[in-house]
Amino acid sequence: MKVAIVLALATVVGAAPAAMAQGPATAPAKPVAAKVRTNQAPKKENLKSFAKISKDSARAIAMGHVAKGSRVKSSELEREKGTVVYSFDIREPHKTGVEEILVSAIDGSIVSQTHETPAQEKAEARKEAQKKP
Repeated sequence: MKVAIVLALATVVGAAPAAMAQGPATAPAKPVAAKVRTNQAPKKENLKSFAKISKDSARAIAMGHVAKGSRVKSSELEREKGTVVYSFDIREPHKTGVEEILVSAIDGSIVSQTHETPAQEKAEARKEAQKKP
């Protein structure tokens, strides 16, 4: 009768009947917690896999929206305004600051075009520097 109760209990608990017959039950093993590294940098998203147009095509689109003789100061592929964009900071002749033009990496449309004064450029540079470890 004891064996039948042990077997029934083993089935309910999920232990193997052979293990129950060998001796008294031991406490269930504690789950091992995964180690979490708090100083680990977040994974960078592979934005290139989302881009449908090339950086050169996006650059040509952006340059079509500024004065002739303008030069690209910097560019990058990033996620901004809810989409993946090529961001271009363009210096226009005879103007201070830069024109920031965001070109959709998906369809080539202009997502945003804003003028940044030298003071705004410096503030943005400080903000970007704080983000990077």
